[in-house]
Amino acid sequence: MERRLAAVLVADVVGYSRLTGIDEEGTRARFREDLRDVFEPRFARHRGRLVKTMGDGLLVEFQSVVDAVHCAIDIQRTKAKEAASDGRHLTYRIGINLGDVILEGDDIHGDGVNVAARLEALAEPGGVAISGTAYDQVRNKVAAGYASLGEQLVKNIADPVRVYRLLTSPDDVGKTISIRQGWLISRRSWIAVALALAIVGAAVTAWLRPWARAPTQSIVVLPFENLSQDAEQGFFADGVTEDLTTALARVPGLFVLSRNAAFRYKNKLADPKQLASEMNVHYVLEGSVQRAGDELRINARLIDGDSGSNIWADRFDGTSADVFSLQDQVVAEIADTLQLHLAPTERRAPGGTRSPAAYDAYLRGVDLYRRYWRSSPEDLARAIPFFKQAIAMDPDYGQAYAGLAQVYWDAYG
Repeated sequence: MERRLAAVLVADVVGYSRLTGIDEEGTRARFREDLRDVFEPRFARHRGRLVKTMGDGLLVEFQSVVDAVHCAIDIQRTKAKEAASDGRHLTYRIGINLGDVILEGDDIHGDGVNVAARLEALAEPGGVAISGTAYDQVRNKVAAGYASLGEQLVKNIADPVRVYRLLTSPDDVGKTISIRQGWLISRRSWIAVALALAIVGAAVTAWLRPWARAPTQSIVVLPFENLSQDAEQGFFADGVTEDLTTALARVPGLFVLSRNAAFRYKNKLADPKQLASEMNVHYVLEGSVQRAGDELRINARLIDGDSGSNIWADRFDGTSADVFSLQDQVVAEIADTLQLHLAPTERRAPGGTRSPAAYDAYLRGVDLYRRYWRSSPEDLARAIPFFKQAIAMDPDYGQAYAGLAQVYWDAYG
């Protein structure tokens, strides 16, 4: 096994799932154009090697981290100019790490790559985030400024990672701005501040009575997009969305908007920041579901409603038989990201069954029942066999019985 120290750059399209849901072929064509006209010429200019493309992402290796940062700035400035003249441009996040990588043929992997991927998720749209190891090498060699995000815990990396965002404005060159700046006061002042905060805290605590109600964060789960080649698989994406909504609603301290409120935005291009403001929530969860044969992929992003930036994103791969465990993982990671306590019994997204086949049949029945309400009375009768099939596969499936009863009731009415 061969190892070496390398500068690793990872780039990813912002909002790719949403864009492909609107115009899949156009989005892929624009991504290929960016790869040919923007990325590859700059990789060559700055001595970078394109290792591979990963769906909507790129993995690039540089021998010098200075070259990697220069390349990233060059790319983002080019894309910013393009944005001013083209409303259909793609926006990218870029993460850069200097670390140890493992070589396998032309491919690279290991913690050096994993950290770069996590940094990409912490970058702002159109921005660049770098690790502390990269910052130590480039801070006096690149005409840029830096905003320290401190040490961040990132998925699958044991130790916290120092994170910096690049500031490319001419006014910021040579600066390193810390989130701690402005709070360096004298010891005597700290004592005065502490006493004042204690008095105010006691008054606020008495007024809010936290023992009577738990503090609440709020989230809306937008309808997950169906990226399967079969458009009819939309029923499955809707089912995953509803189950995640229900499961998150069971997390203590988390307020979740209803399905009906969220599904008003189905198939609509909405800015998450504006949407969060309209719906008065702290966070927005969006994603996609893709099925190909028995293979299943769930992509999810958790967005901060105040800043519009991603605070967590991940991809979950498995088979259709893994659908429940994949949902459980999404819920658990969101709870961990928001620092909410999730008891082991609450880590299961409720679905009424643990039979993937029964679950699939039930979701088909629900989809037909809702079509009946929208347009087609014939779909009411078509839903019955699917609910019966779900019950036959799992006689204890309560939601399937409820669905069948609702169909009969509406047919009687």
